[in-house]
Amino acid sequence: MSSAQQTISPDLLPSPQIIQRGVEPYQVSFDAMRAFTDARSPDTPDQLWIVEHPPVFTLGLGADPSHVLAPHQIPVIQTDRGGEVTYHGPGQVVIYLLLDLRRRRPAARLFVREFVQGIEQAVIDTLAAYNLAGERKAGAPGIYIADGAWQGAKIAALGLKVRGSGCTYHGVSLNVAMDLAPFTWINPCGYEGLATVDMKTLGVDSALSEVQLALAHKLIDRFN
Repeated sequence: MSSAQQTISPDLLPSPQIIQRGVEPYQVSFDAMRAFTDARSPDTPDQLWIVEHPPVFTLGLGADPSHVLAPHQIPVIQTDRGGEVTYHGPGQVVIYLLLDLRRRRPAARLFVREFVQGIEQAVIDTLAAYNLAGERKAGAPGIYIADGAWQGAKIAALGLKVRGSGCTYHGVSLNVAMDLAPFTWINPCGYEGLATVDMKTLGVDSALSEVQLALAHKLIDRFN
């Protein structure tokens, strides 16, 4: 990256592009994210990929495979993101963040913790727009329900890969209207007995496409 590119003000950067990829097998998305990142140049626009996956369990780099208790013929795929095991399936918003963090923080170290907190805040803000209260838990990435009968249940997960170049991929998932049974076939994020919930169970009956765009725009607000 040239010095001119390193010193460009983040305020002058265009917003990340929103790319709708529809329903797509996880492995296809995973391969495409890595290929996109391999091929990036200093001029490659940042992108948010919106996708819905058929049922799949994914393992982070440090995941313990024993946390997959009973896969029930659902594929289990090893990835290069952080975190433990999680489930993706129909009725879940998945957004992958293909960003160049150094472009947004010129001549500075990578603010990965700040990046994670920004993603989490975008989820909290999205839930708030539907009158749902979400919160963080120390040492447990993701977003949890803050009150009511489902207090403490996990509603959103995140897992990221940040390369030495500062380029990111993988991202965040938010449960909207799912079959939640597969979450009981794993220890979600490595936590035995962790309850998971979706927005529909909490009384929000909104189209997946609506929530996809709501979260994408909240993410753009955070990283624009």
